[in-house]
Amino acid sequence: MIRSRRIALVLLLPGLVLLLGGVVIPALTMLLSPPRVPTGEVFDRLGRMLSDPYDLAIIWRTLRIGLTVTGLCLTLGFPTAYLLARSRSRWAGVLLALAIFPLLLSNVVRTYGWLVVLGRNGVVGQTIEGLGLADPAPQLLYTEIAVVLGLTQLFLPLAIITCYSAVAQVDANLDEAARGLGAGRIRTLWSVTIPLSMPGIAMAATLVFAGAVTAYTTPYLLGGSRQTMLATQLFRYSGVSLDWAAASATAIIMTVLVLVVYGVSTVLTRAKAVTR
Repeated sequence: MIRSRRIALVLLLPGLVLLLGGVVIPALTMLLSPPRVPTGEVFDRLGRMLSDPYDLAIIWRTLRIGLTVTGLCLTLGFPTAYLLARSRSRWAGVLLALAIFPLLLSNVVRTYGWLVVLGRNGVVGQTIEGLGLADPAPQLLYTEIAVVLGLTQLFLPLAIITCYSAVAQVDANLDEAARGLGAGRIRTLWSVTIPLSMPGIAMAATLVFAGAVTAYTTPYLLGGSRQTMLATQLFRYSGVSLDWAAASATAIIMTVLVLVVYGVSTVLTRAKAVTR
């Protein structure tokens, strides 16, 4: 037993060293004490940001878009994952590969597709004008709707593959047993499959929310300067104005948002497990 623990520690050690040296320590340094910034300046700037209506509007927009994208990805992704996990078709594997294929493409490529679709001369605009609903078609790019659509398309494959893994681990015989006791498909799904899949659903929600609130390329291309989010603001502070205190304060807010959502999803998952 002791020897196996030592072997496990040796195997874990390189990864832990790389994680601490390359991720944890630089992240904590940039968050709490960035270079050439006086001690306490970060938290002073954080306090000013939390009392500034302009920064509060950006925080609220980031939170609103992140929650909306998370809800849409779970609403669309879980049924897809459930059907794929419970399908006995020989094409199920092919359909799963197609569902997660966008993950193999660059974020820029996927976002560029929305620039073509939502542009004034794109498919949506021409359809609206062709049906006589509006002439000219309303501005779709550089709106919050465009950002939500782009981020949902970006993270939907991640939600599908995470939920698929959770549903696949639920024994299909439990579904059959519930139906044998008189429960319909909807009741079986609601009372058996979803509760047992909650850890995977919570993980999918956390991953999608974290990706949505920290995404840069998609909000920048589809939202422009009108729909500034925390990630785009962070880039301006760190790459344009070189205001490291403001950049660190923005990073702290983003980190807290993700940790809060992770904590809420964990508490809800445990509460659901206790009530089962």
